[in-house]
This record gives sequence, C-alpha cells and structure tokens, in this order.
Amino acid sequence: MTSVLLLVDVQKNMLEPPEPVPDADAVGEAIKNVLGRARSAGTPVIHIRNNGGEEDPDLPGTPGWELVHEVAPGEHVVDKHECDAFAGTGLPGLVPESATVIVAGLQSEFCIRETSLSALRRGHPVVLVRGAHATYDGAVPARATSQAIEAELSAAGVSVVDPADLPL
Repeated sequence: MTSVLLLVDVQKNMLEPPEPVPDADAVGEAIKNVLGRARSAGTPVIHIRNNGGEEDPDLPGTPGWELVHEVAPGEHVVDKHECDAFAGTGLPGLVPESATVIVAGLQSEFCIRETSLSALRRGHPVVLVRGAHATYDGAVPARATSQAIEAELSAAGVSVVDPADLPL
C-alpha cells in the first residue's frame, strides 16, 4: 500500500526562536528523522504551509512563514488558510485514494488533529508519528495536550506509532 508523508506547518515560527514550541529541538529532530526516512524509502512528501493573517507570525513572506526543511525535487508544497489541510486546497488531488497518510508537524490540537480527522473521513488510513508533533503550553502543558490528542485520534481510528514503526 502506498504511503504519503504530510509535514503539517513545519514552519520556522514554531520551531525556531523567538517563540518555539516546548521541546522544539527534540520535536524538530524527530520530524527531520521521519522526513529523512520517508525520502530514503521513496515515500512521497507533501509540505503543508499555514498562511496566517496580518498579526500572525506565519504571515506569508515573513521569516516565520518559511518552511524549516528545504523542499526536495518532486515534493509538493500546499498552502492553507484553515486547520484542515484538505479544505480548500489541492491536497486531495495529491494524495492517492488508497494511500496511508502519515502525519507529523504542528500544532497537535489544531492542524494535526483536523488534518488527521479529515483524512480519516476521506477513507485514508492515518498514522500519527509519536514525538513528531507538538504544540504550545496553555492551560494544560504542551506535552499533555499532545498526549490527549494522540488518545482522541487513536479512538477515532488513527494509528499512533513510534517513528521506528512507521509504514514506509
């Protein structure tokens, strides 16, 4: 079965100073490793880039909007304006109908959650990579929020796996 890696909002505004997510170094390294493994396996990679508004750190054209990882030849970039990367974008046309969607990136409770659930609704098997997604501290610590999202998505049918167990 074909797999596709979606790197959701792996942008400088969340992984680099001045305001990176907690554990940005570890999360960034995990994402980098997943990306490297996907590329080595010949798994298609799609970079999802959030386009924020005037007051957002990911306003198009600003340093925070830039992707952390260089896009390799043959990889696609999909710009989005909503949490669901499938909504109003060309992403549905880039993901084969029978493909397993592997998800990594930011932020767990927003774009990771919505994109994963949307892929499920579209009939895709979905795999979320543990340790390769994150968010910010809020009323609940970031790590607890990410773990709660993993539990919610798992209950919805998403496979939450360690990087070593990826279906690449």
